[in-house]
Amino acid sequence: MNIREAPLWVRDTVPLRGYLKLCVSWALPLLHERISSGSSPILQAASQLKLVCEQSVNPVLAVLDREYGNACWVLALTQASIPADCLMRVRKNACLWSAPPAYSGRGRPRKHGQKMRLNDPTTWLQEDTSIEIDEHPDLGKVRVRQWLNLHFYRAAEHPINLILIERMKPMSNGQPFPPLWLAWVGERTLPLETVWFKYLRRFGVDHW
Repeated sequence: MNIREAPLWVRDTVPLRGYLKLCVSWALPLLHERISSGSSPILQAASQLKLVCEQSVNPVLAVLDREYGNACWVLALTQASIPADCLMRVRKNACLWSAPPAYSGRGRPRKHGQKMRLNDPTTWLQEDTSIEIDEHPDLGKVRVRQWLNLHFYRAAEHPINLILIERMKPMSNGQPFPPLWLAWVGERTLPLETVWFKYLRRFGVDHW
C-alpha cells in the first residue's frame, strides 16, 4: 500500500463556517472500526495510525479534529512510538504553556512557563511567525500566526507548534469569522505557508 497522506479523525459536530466549501476531494476510509467499551477514540485512532505508518513508504500526515487536540493524544503518539506528523484542531478555550525559564539553581525545576489562554488575547505570547495571504481565491485575505515550542499542561515534555488562522474579511452579517486554532506535532517541519492549508483537506474525507 503506497500511502502518501492518511487523514484520521472522529466526526466533528460543529462545522467551520467559511472553510467547508474548500473541500474539493473525496476519499474512502482506509479502516473503519467500532470503538469497543474497553477502548477510546484516542486509543483506537493511535492504533490505526500506527498501522498506517507501518504500511506506508511515504511520510504520513494525520489530520484530526478537536477530540485529539490535547495532551492525551500527544502522549498516545509518544507511548505508541508513532512516527507520523499530526495536525489537530484545538478548542478555542484551550490553554497552552511556553517552555519553562532556565533553572535558577534553587528548588524544584519548573515544568511550565507562561500560560496562554486561547480565548483571552491578553495572555497571548508574541508569535514566532506571522504571514498574510492577500487574496486567497476562496478565503480572501487570511492571516496565519504560529507559536513554537508550546505544550499542553499534562504533556510538558512534548512541544507542539500552535497555529492561528484568521479570515480578515467579515461574514455577510458583518461578524468576523471564528478563528481556527491548530496544533502541529511531528518529525517534519513544514513551511507555514503550506501547513495550515492541509487541515482543510479533512472536510473532503470527513463527509464520505
